[in-house]
Amino acid sequence: MVEQGLIRAAQSGDRDALITLLREIEQQVYRTAYYILNNEQDAHDAAQEALIRVYTKIDSYEEKAQFKTWVQRIVTNICIDKFRRNKPTVSIDEHEMVFQGKENVERQVMSAYLAQDIQEAINRLPDHHRSVVVLRYVQDLSYSEIADCLDLPLNTVKSYLFRARQQLQNLLQDYQKGGVSG
Repeated sequence: MVEQGLIRAAQSGDRDALITLLREIEQQVYRTAYYILNNEQDAHDAAQEALIRVYTKIDSYEEKAQFKTWVQRIVTNICIDKFRRNKPTVSIDEHEMVFQGKENVERQVMSAYLAQDIQEAINRLPDHHRSVVVLRYVQDLSYSEIADCLDLPLNTVKSYLFRARQQLQNLLQDYQKGGVSG
């Protein structure tokens, strides 16, 4: 949680406060961008663009909404714009798995497959469903915060989440039956 005093100092022109503020939010911004775009480079670009926008627009932030909601709205809108401009690309980065001797290797492999399948299932959701899922389950925003962030009615957010969970359940049926799709 970002301190209101830090936000006010940044708004009043304190450069050190603004830099501290940006450092405090950069991980959340990147994480949101990555889960929406599913591409490391695009996520870095979108996160950088969002941080620049926060930097240049900090004086327009009003305490009507929570600061994290305001920031999430910025990054989500940038990601949606980027996603619409570019067709999604599949990252071909290879991920190394490091096993530690005492841990259950089979469980680690299954967890890695599950995480990959969940990410792929989220990526297959329509943009509006993907956005609410990321904001709810990755960024842990409340329904009302998501509604503020995406400028949607609260019932629309609830509806999108309900439908997204149904779609994810259908996409992940292999795991419910004990199978692996990797």
